[in-house]
Amino acid sequence: MERPDLATLRNAFAGRLLTDAPDMAPFLTDWRRRWTGRAIAVAQPETAHDAASVVRWCAERLVPVVPQGGNTGLSGGCIPDETGRALVLSTARLNKVRAMNPGNNTLIAEAGCTLRQVQDEAAAADRLFPLSLAAEGSCTIGGNLSTNAGGVHVLRYGSAGDLCLGLEVVTSDGEIWDGLRTLRKDNSGYHLRDVFIGAEGTLGIITAAALKLYPRPAAKGVAFAAVPTALAAQEFLHLAQAAAGGQVNALELLSEACVALVLRHIPGSRRALPAGSPWYMLVEVSGDGDEAAMQSTMEAMLESALEKGLISDAVIAASTQQQLDLWRLRENISEAQSAEGQAIKHDIAVPISGVAEAVEDISKSVAAHFPDVRPMVFGHLGDGNLHYNISPPAGRTGAEFAAEFLALERPLNTMVHDIVVRHGGSISAEHGLGVLRRDEVARYKSPTELRLMRTFKRALDPAGIMNPGKVLV
Repeated sequence: MERPDLATLRNAFAGRLLTDAPDMAPFLTDWRRRWTGRAIAVAQPETAHDAASVVRWCAERLVPVVPQGGNTGLSGGCIPDETGRALVLSTARLNKVRAMNPGNNTLIAEAGCTLRQVQDEAAAADRLFPLSLAAEGSCTIGGNLSTNAGGVHVLRYGSAGDLCLGLEVVTSDGEIWDGLRTLRKDNSGYHLRDVFIGAEGTLGIITAAALKLYPRPAAKGVAFAAVPTALAAQEFLHLAQAAAGGQVNALELLSEACVALVLRHIPGSRRALPAGSPWYMLVEVSGDGDEAAMQSTMEAMLESALEKGLISDAVIAASTQQQLDLWRLRENISEAQSAEGQAIKHDIAVPISGVAEAVEDISKSVAAHFPDVRPMVFGHLGDGNLHYNISPPAGRTGAEFAAEFLALERPLNTMVHDIVVRHGGSISAEHGLGVLRRDEVARYKSPTELRLMRTFKRALDPAGIMNPGKVLV
């Protein structure tokens, strides 16, 4: 295929156009450094109309378009392939908060706004945008919605899609759909918003979103507890919800192996409890009462759990700094595992009532077939989404063992995912399919479901230029 004339593209929109290899390099390799591609250029439009102009230019020349936000994805969904035919459309300069309406509890943000930027804008208006991810300083709202990101507060507030009321989208032919409605109810036709949320840029490019805000809670409580089994943690969730009702923001599960990894690799980390435990929980509650009320709620909850044998020890954070320190034990797990070396990762979801049984079945199967590897299990117990990650055997984490370890990826994936699906679960809870899970998904979705997905793709992207090779084969 003849290389398109980039001078015509340069004249088509306002913004940056990167064509030199060093300038493009940060956009062509993913955060995990697992995928690296090539591109004819990286475009950074400054408005939705500029983005539409870029897409029209690509559509006229059948140039593939790879949308990219903060490039923090874990499934390779925003990296071009190796052919060098694609153009990367970065939303980095679409970074304005267009509107804030505290009275309606809504905010309209462009796709390139970082999650933290949106959180800060909401806080400045005495409101809360509750989506919370470890990468919130660099991940973007467009990427969050394109993957329907989850994070730690799904238990109370839902995932990214649940926090979105409307979208602005550039379609595959370079038109702009303005669906930036801030209504809680609108039954005036198909909910087009839901077509693009979670589609990973394969149907269109999200350029802005109307987001839900909430009143800021007056007080928050955070506790860290030792639990003997995953089943005990699962039962604690029901106890916590009965005791605190809708005040439970998050309930995170993490294994001793995860905590040990954080202590080893993250400077300044320290144990929250004096004695070790097979499992731990981090629980967060918030509400309209004062700090003393939150403390009392948390104490009553933990005392009841202790009496029932669901926990063996616990600590309640006595300050904001202590709350942050407890959360860092959870949030630094992925970084610690990366520091340890290669990892085989699973982003799985099962019904909340079946989390403990699924973890037990997977762990037994891993131990039977791959006895030397080290499972690192953590995640969002409150919504049934766990990260069942696998690290190499101790002493075999160096680069010289990488190929040997990664050869286990396919059989491990099949084994873990088969068990998850038998438990009524999903092989991708919040990271998206990208290219990492694209080929696997055909094993678990019905022919009817795959046919319907392909029908959407053909209808909305007939030329097949939107993020090709992602989600669907």
